[in-house]
Amino acid sequence: MPAIIAHRLGRAYGPDSSRQALRRSLSEPLDGLETDCCLTADGELVLLHDPLLALGTTTSGFAHERTATQILAGRLLDRDGKPSTERPMLLDELLDELAPPDVMLQLEIKAHGDPALAVRTARVVCERLKEHPGRARWEILSFWSAACEHAASLGFPSRLVMIAEYRIDALRAWARRVGVHGVCVEHFLLSPALVASLRQTGLSVSTGTVNHPDTLATLLPLDLDAITSDQPHELRAAFA
Repeated sequence: MPAIIAHRLGRAYGPDSSRQALRRSLSEPLDGLETDCCLTADGELVLLHDPLLALGTTTSGFAHERTATQILAGRLLDRDGKPSTERPMLLDELLDELAPPDVMLQLEIKAHGDPALAVRTARVVCERLKEHPGRARWEILSFWSAACEHAASLGFPSRLVMIAEYRIDALRAWARRVGVHGVCVEHFLLSPALVASLRQTGLSVSTGTVNHPDTLATLLPLDLDAITSDQPHELRAAFA
């Protein structure tokens, strides 16, 4: 059984990346957590799936245009798009909740149409985590290859999120050259041949959000390293 990772801290249990979702996820045995990081105008790291604040909060603008205080004054939207009682969390607040750091943590770097911002965000995340005792078990994820490359250069495990078919030979050569240790491939693109090819270079292979047991059943023969899910406890129970 691969590791089951709580997507957006367990978005079936509360607003995306909220304390409510986190605490429900941690209420039972759990392999790991995944959440997104956005850099604010004053250099803080806020846990939001989308840098465009109106898509997930009651505030407006982009995360990098607002201070942490301005963003935290808003409320997270629930799955129906209505304001909840939960406010956004900072990365530091998540780290406080994970003391001691006994679960895997995946931090996805987000930046809207701005690769330089993605690299800056990765740099700040790595700086914040460099002395943390959980560092060895935590990964930096991103759709931005430059952010993954930068995190790897700083000695952090990094994983490229893939959503389309690539020239796998070129991707493997790039990962080997820059030190990226793994990839996350959307489950509908995975095949035994693709997984075998990626692993030839020693890459760890995980997949994106899986919530239905039938989808899980098709993935188990691939022997993936991890699967993310909005409802990790229910997915594991369905498997059992």
